[in-house]
Amino acid sequence: MKCPFCGHLEDRVIDSRESKEGDSIRRRRQCLRCEKRFTSYERIDEVPYMVVKKDGRREKFDRQKVLAGLLKACEKRAVSMSSLSALVDEVESLVTENPDREISTTVVGELLMERLKNLDKVSYVRFASVYRDFQDEEAFFEELKNLMRHKGS
Repeated sequence: MKCPFCGHLEDRVIDSRESKEGDSIRRRRQCLRCEKRFTSYERIDEVPYMVVKKDGRREKFDRQKVLAGLLKACEKRAVSMSSLSALVDEVESLVTENPDREISTTVVGELLMERLKNLDKVSYVRFASVYRDFQDEEAFFEELKNLMRHKGS
């Protein structure tokens, strides 16, 4: 922490206390060069992680919305809730690791489809049909052909 008096970068914490609301920590510090005391506050980073929609709109990343979409795709399939939760955990961690705090829904969708393909092929096709917005049976059959071609890989 940079000393506000002399600019020195080393100090020691004399006292730490949580705020009454529990949303910050107040720290009393003493500069190791000029020995003056100052206060710093530590707060949780509240800037949300955002997804950028195909039309350019931004929305807060919603884990439950992602999970709901996967649950629809996996309805009446032998896919465990724990495997879906792990899949969402993995994708959510990729979103939160992004330094821009923004990620395209296209990237999120592709990450989900890639993992779902390895989990359950039928659920993958269901998810892809909604995600890729198949307009006719030709697009649907094309996706099935691609899936069958890569069956061995």
